[in-house]
Amino acid sequence: MLPSMMMSPSIRLLRWYEFANCVMKKTKSPETCSGGPGVRMQFSGAGKPLIKFRHCERSIYSFSVPQCCPLCQGDMGSTRIEDAPISISDPFSNGHQEKCSFLLKPTRGTFLREYDGKSDLHVGLTNTRGVVYNYNEHGIQRDEAGWEQSLSVPLVQPSMFGLMDQWDKYLEDFSASPAWLPHRYEENHHNCSSFALTFINCILAMEGKEQLDKREFTEKYVVPRTRLASKYIMLYRAIQERGFHVADHPDPVTSPS
Repeated sequence: MLPSMMMSPSIRLLRWYEFANCVMKKTKSPETCSGGPGVRMQFSGAGKPLIKFRHCERSIYSFSVPQCCPLCQGDMGSTRIEDAPISISDPFSNGHQEKCSFLLKPTRGTFLREYDGKSDLHVGLTNTRGVVYNYNEHGIQRDEAGWEQSLSVPLVQPSMFGLMDQWDKYLEDFSASPAWLPHRYEENHHNCSSFALTFINCILAMEGKEQLDKREFTEKYVVPRTRLASKYIMLYRAIQERGFHVADHPDPVTSPS
């Protein structure tokens, strides 16, 4: 038996970049486990994109390109290629369209509307059909809706057909364990994160690979997503409030490396 991967209660965040300190302790990335599941760093936007353009020698963000500059009221026409509008996709995914992935979302509401940086977060795992397996005080849940705005970490490379073919069976068998009965749930030590990380480590152990160290997994694959999401949310809400946002510094939203 693999030891249970205990996690902190409910995954509270005071700041997005502190996720590593609040959620997991250490991890070795799946890519370092030869032949094991590999994380592919890609996002699929699932909402309204932001538009970035330059005028008055400043970067301006909005939901669309206006006819007139919001700063000087001048015409937006420009012949300089560097001033051309750029679309910035949001970092969120429809979790039900993500196969074999680790998902993260607010326990209540959505990232863009309700999340305040301090609310509880919830994690789950998808099967190949986008059903999200997750663990709470009611036991194992198999959600077919409710994860439409999530942060996603793919766990299996598309070329790994053998693991992909068995993924649903592994996830269902693992979820049927008495370890995940409702009365076993404990907010501080046996929660949704325990379920997700223990499953990932069971897959690696079954293939004879080294188990993941939680802190490294979080810092390498989850923190870049939460940082990007934090910046996107701040921009999104600023635009909602004023209609645009002006930045003097380099692009505040970029893709993770």
